[in-house]
Amino acid sequence: MARTHQLNVLAALDRAKTHRCHLAAAAIAGTGFFAGAYNLYSASLAYRLLGRVYFADPARPGEAGTLPPDAAAALNGAVLCGTFVGQLAFGWLGDSIGRRRAYGFALALVAVCPAASGLSFGRTAKAVVATLCFFRFWLGVGAGGGYPLSAAIVAEYANRRKRGAFLAAVYAMQGMGILLSNAVALVVSAAMTEADYVWRTILMVGAVPAALAFYLRMKLPETARYTALVAGDLRSAAADMSLVLCATIREQELDATVSGVDDKWGLFSAQFLRSHGLNLLATSSAWFLLDVTYYSQNILQKDLLGKLGWVSHSPVVTMSAVEEVSKLARALALIALCGAIPGYCFAIALIDVLGRRQLQIAGFLVMTLSMLTLAALYEHWTSHIAGFMVLYNVAFFFANVGPNTTTFVAPAELFPARLRCTCHRIAAASGRAGAVLGSFGFFPKKGADGGQYAAGIGTRNEVFVLAGTNFLGMLMTLFIPETRGTSLEVLSKEVIYEAVEDAACN
Repeated sequence: MARTHQLNVLAALDRAKTHRCHLAAAAIAGTGFFAGAYNLYSASLAYRLLGRVYFADPARPGEAGTLPPDAAAALNGAVLCGTFVGQLAFGWLGDSIGRRRAYGFALALVAVCPAASGLSFGRTAKAVVATLCFFRFWLGVGAGGGYPLSAAIVAEYANRRKRGAFLAAVYAMQGMGILLSNAVALVVSAAMTEADYVWRTILMVGAVPAALAFYLRMKLPETARYTALVAGDLRSAAADMSLVLCATIREQELDATVSGVDDKWGLFSAQFLRSHGLNLLATSSAWFLLDVTYYSQNILQKDLLGKLGWVSHSPVVTMSAVEEVSKLARALALIALCGAIPGYCFAIALIDVLGRRQLQIAGFLVMTLSMLTLAALYEHWTSHIAGFMVLYNVAFFFANVGPNTTTFVAPAELFPARLRCTCHRIAAASGRAGAVLGSFGFFPKKGADGGQYAAGIGTRNEVFVLAGTNFLGMLMTLFIPETRGTSLEVLSKEVIYEAVEDAACN
């Protein structure tokens, strides 16, 4: 049964005013998350150029080369599978060897693989795609590892009043990564005329923020919650946090009969399932259902950008490859500025005011209604592009205000310290499974003759399906408890060590 008091060091973290250590932890985790997002989302620009450079048919000089669907599937599948593996592997490592050490390994992959991707070997299309698949897979492993590790680091450093805002700010760096990838593409395409150099440079720039995050992470010690509750070293936890909080925190070593150390029951044990099974099911299901929609947005984006005239779907060459990627980057940056970035900003402002649960329910509800409105009169909206763009941006604005942020936050708060990264990795990997379904479930399929690609069930019906997944996500959110303003140890139902005297300095 849980004690009524916390360890001094954990109570000090919960009560602390916003301090430079909180900002440092958020900056380090945010920079790593930013690097992962840049590298994942810059791929669409690079692949556009890859098709023009390596897949143009010499027999048809008037037609622009495009990346074949099977090559696109291989490249996207490699990075999605990599992130899935990374979330599972690094989530386990974070609980086994510590958040700080595991995060260093993940950041090293994110720093090395973009540079290697830009230097992909071979001169033939197959060789370039094959080496890109290899490096993008390992990039995905590192980027995927950043999800559970950055979430655990920030949650365990933050005070309980502003924990949601700090976690949301870290996740918002995904939006900034998307924006920067488009800005870099604009700058590089303006400075270079050789398409083969442009896509390589766009990818290689992604190594810079990851290397910076790797360096910065050495400035912070391991989180006190890992050191005290997982490693069991109370004195080191108190000493580390005394330094970062500029406070004197005294913590005595307590024996097991006094401290109330809980049984080390494991994942999926009967005790875990009674205490946390529903939370894990609900958070994982909600993240899965969100990502089915979030990674299916290309089925709407292709019509939106084409109708606006920002990209051309014509096989006839009407602009150079560099001009085409410049226009695409400008269009994607505008979409990010209209929907993603404002949504993340509102999430940071509201998450500790309204709470995670309300934001997630509201986000899924608005997404459901927007998708239903689009699907019901899809032909009408494609002819009235202003209305199409408004509905599209409303859906993804509320996605970022709500479930796209909150599905990242809740799993970092609900589970015991020794299983925090493990449970977050399961929820995140469930989301990645939804991303795979969203990316490939509506993907064109080869016909029986192996040559033509079938259209699938049609865009209108696909949008109806997405409305259904959003509605199910809203229902699953009802089973997720509110975590706003509550200590992690109370939320996770951990046995809390009895407190002893503490003192703080100015």
